[in-house]
Amino acid sequence: MGTTNVFTATVLVPGNAQGVALVLPAPLSLWGGLNPETGEIIDRRHPCAGQVVTGKVLVLPAGRGSSSASSILLEAVRLGTAPAAIITAEVDGILALGAAVARELYDHAPPVLVLDGEGYTAVHTGDYLQISEDGRVDIL
Repeated sequence: MGTTNVFTATVLVPGNAQGVALVLPAPLSLWGGLNPETGEIIDRRHPCAGQVVTGKVLVLPAGRGSSSASSILLEAVRLGTAPAAIITAEVDGILALGAAVARELYDHAPPVLVLDGEGYTAVHTGDYLQISEDGRVDIL
């Protein structure tokens, strides 16, 4: 399997990760939208309700809503149900905060990256992504 696309993202929280992409067509608030015990998207109004983010590279336009979303991500990291990485199309300080605090408390967190334009639209659900600490995103 060879690299088909390589993009450079803006790194909000660094780290190495890999996994299958789950691309959300709409923003998601983790507060009330994600069950941190199971990793399931529980916002029944969201088009990806019922999908599980655990171990996946979660790709979404942006977070939505409450600043409490960072605590949901923190809890998902603690419980081992968090995504492997998070890629957004725009800076999301709330998701970055949750990952940064998780790194401090648990010495583990999903990298959080901003991938805009052509890079963001090149990622599709089911693609296998490899993410480097420097922001390199390989779509394999």
